Amino acid sequence: MFTGIITDIGTIEALEQRGDLRVRIATAYDTATIALGASIACSGVCLTVVDLGPGWFAVDVSAETVSRTAQGQWNEGRRLNLERALKVGDELGGHIVTGHVDGVGEVVSVTPEGDSHRVTVAAPRDIAPHLAAKGSIAVDGVSLTVNAVEDTPEGTRFGLNIIPHTAAMTTLAGLGPGMAVNLEIDVLSRYLARMRDFAAA
Repeated sequence: MFTGIITDIGTIEALEQRGDLRVRIATAYDTATIALGASIACSGVCLTVVDLGPGWFAVDVSAETVSRTAQGQWNEGRRLNLERALKVGDELGGHIVTGHVDGVGEVVSVTPEGDSHRVTVAAPRDIAPHLAAKGSIAVDGVSLTVNAVEDTPEGTRFGLNIIPHTAAMTTLAGLGPGMAVNLEIDVLSRYLARMRDFAAA
């Protein structure tokens, strides 16, 4: 379980194709405090630490995960938003995030707005019903508030406001039109949708 509050930006420094893709990630975390088997969210994807050393940890990324996450995310040199798993008693500063990607969105535009930036993202059709103005969404693992939602015949878009602090502490400062981003809907919406579908069955 995570909160969507990013605590480090890691960099993929090595890849090894085994049965799964072994990804070695450089980090500022004190890896002496990370246990093998621990969960770390990497740009919104919950992954298990399988190896580590001073200044780095490694995870195995299955072909299924690669296919369901943002294109180009698992490339050498890619920067990743990192968050360690929530501990009992930690401050819940964002919203409850599971680290399970529901779909991949595409950045449509990035526009300066005061000191911040307005980002518009095109959402996959199956995620559209779970988007609501002032609701929560995780974008590449970052907990954000949806500012507006627009449904059109061409699809659904939603707007986000990226304040300078968020831009400085995450990879979202590098967003640009055409880029793919990992999306995770609010966990509450998952259960409401299940309850609706079950009642209708």
